[in-house]
Amino acid sequence: MTASDTSSLPRPRASGRHAARRGARAVTRAVPGAPGGRDRYLDLLRVLALVRVVTYHTFGWPWLSLAFPSLGVMFALAGSFMARSLEGPALPVVRRRLRRLLPPLWCLGAVLVPAMLFHGWAPGEHHAARWWARLLLWVVPVADPPGSAWAEQATGVLWYVRAYLWFVLLSPLLLRVFRRSPSATLVVSLVPIVLLQTVWSPPEGRAGSEVIDLATFLTCWLLGFAHRDGLLDRVRAGLVLVLAALAMAAGAWWASSHRVDGSHDLNEIPLAQALWSAGLVLLLLRFRPCAGLVEPAGRIRPLDRLVRIVSARAVTVYLWHEVALMLSVPLIDLMWRVRAFELSLPLGSTWFQFGVAWVLIAVAMLLPGLVEDLAAGRRPRLLP
Repeated sequence: MTASDTSSLPRPRASGRHAARRGARAVTRAVPGAPGGRDRYLDLLRVLALVRVVTYHTFGWPWLSLAFPSLGVMFALAGSFMARSLEGPALPVVRRRLRRLLPPLWCLGAVLVPAMLFHGWAPGEHHAARWWARLLLWVVPVADPPGSAWAEQATGVLWYVRAYLWFVLLSPLLLRVFRRSPSATLVVSLVPIVLLQTVWSPPEGRAGSEVIDLATFLTCWLLGFAHRDGLLDRVRAGLVLVLAALAMAAGAWWASSHRVDGSHDLNEIPLAQALWSAGLVLLLLRFRPCAGLVEPAGRIRPLDRLVRIVSARAVTVYLWHEVALMLSVPLIDLMWRVRAFELSLPLGSTWFQFGVAWVLIAVAMLLPGLVEDLAAGRRPRLLP
């Protein structure tokens, strides 16, 4: 799971799909990565994206979706990693990706499903068989795993797992199409979300949401392909700035004219999310601030270690952060009963809840996080 800094590489002289594959392999071999093949910059981006997700779900600030579209960044990074893996046979690669994704989900389901049943979750009178069958989505989430109203906060984030799964399954085909005509594919990738938001009405219910999610983040996933193959580094910096500015300006304009309940939160405006995320992801993957941000962080060993740990537990942090936020509420309620805590701690502050949630996330990284090690084929360690 490394990334490339390929600005000094020449364009491959051969043409066609096989030449593109050879060029991508050359990029991979030429990466001057960190020890162990990791890329500090991509690890840092992933950690920033996770912190932004937890912050957004704690405070609910709409402007965070504009400041750092974390989901677009996460899909772009995943696309880059997937493109690198697909230099080998496709079926084993897809199998490995699913093996890394599904066991952490099963671990979450082993906790949440019994808890929801204990809190009264049950099928309706006429749909029992279908209800029990839908529980299989906790095993393979080709659609959103079902949940109760009691656990809606915890299960609401699982759409990302479902979208990631579909992108992984589609990646062998997407990468083949992309490498035949990268520029055209990137442009065309925005067409589905534009049509779904302007001309066609998406299907009703869950199916419509699933189609919109894929259409929204398709361009970001393909930008990950472009980053992996070194194509972004071959584009002139001025042109990248213009393209990114146009995409972000179009996204901002659409958000301002299509607010939901008066809010410009991009998470509620798919077309604005797609355009703004694509523009910012293009900037983040093309302009790599090595000297300014990454290397100093790498020289501060505790910070570098923290970034590596969180990055290695990214799936665990994402899946369990809402559970941590839910558990922080009764935990703080218990603290109110201790007079010393009541007088000395800011128990009523959302910032305090934010801190407590991160403590609980750290516990999840130590315990359920071991499942992520096993799923990735790593030796289980409390601190990876």
